[in-house]
Amino acid sequence: MRDYKAPVAADKAKLPVIAIPTTAGTGSECTRFTVITDTERDEKMLIAGLGALPLAAIVDYELTYSVPARTTADTGIDSFTHALEAYVSKRANPFSDALALAAMELIGKHLRTAYAEPRNAAAREGMMLGATQAGLAFSNSSVALVHGMSRPIGAHFHVPHGLSNAMLLPAITRYSVPGAESRYAEAARRVGFAAPTDSDAVAAAKLITGLEAWNKELSVPTPADFGIREADWTSKMPLMAQQALASGSPNNNPRVPDAAEIVALYTEVWTGAPRNV
Repeated sequence: MRDYKAPVAADKAKLPVIAIPTTAGTGSECTRFTVITDTERDEKMLIAGLGALPLAAIVDYELTYSVPARTTADTGIDSFTHALEAYVSKRANPFSDALALAAMELIGKHLRTAYAEPRNAAAREGMMLGATQAGLAFSNSSVALVHGMSRPIGAHFHVPHGLSNAMLLPAITRYSVPGAESRYAEAARRVGFAAPTDSDAVAAAKLITGLEAWNKELSVPTPADFGIREADWTSKMPLMAQQALASGSPNNNPRVPDAAEIVALYTEVWTGAPRNV
């Protein structure tokens, strides 16, 4: 599989794929992306190409009724991250914008209910639709820094993908806002963290506090709470920064970091103390 990892275009497949998602999360049922873990190198390899694009998808929210609360939260935040990053990506366009905004509105409305009431049909349906819309959105504009930094955490420390996104999202949003304040502000309004009348500066600030509140309400652990040792996290930060940059996703971010800035962001995520932006 190493021969097919990005930036290779994995455009040919022997068989067609029909996808049936059982979480409201990755959006894989409608994307040309998949991730394969290289266990020898502790690397989550991005595989991108038409060969990974499903021919058809069967999306049925009733399949998510039995999904545990932790997975509901993690995949839900993953969906929101897809929508947010698609919207602020340097490759955003009117088509992806419409899908991303619709997804953020649905996820903002239904995530907490789906987490608290797993058999709430309206919440499960809203989350499933939002996840699929978010998948279509980032397929047409791409993800950015959160995903670039998230994959190495999963590879080295076996943190579920949506959970590592959640760990990173407030800090990286805080770092990225200066690069696209108006877009982050609109995201805050759509998800319900900010009022339509709030200024861009106020709305963008509310997005960060809203994401932090989500993490508390959805019981998102810190890396330390997850069981990662500080020495292990610190020693892996330079390599994780290199792997994040190699994925290409950080280049789509409104504010593009270098390796030192990514290491600083990993440090902030560990300590919980905001860095100077």
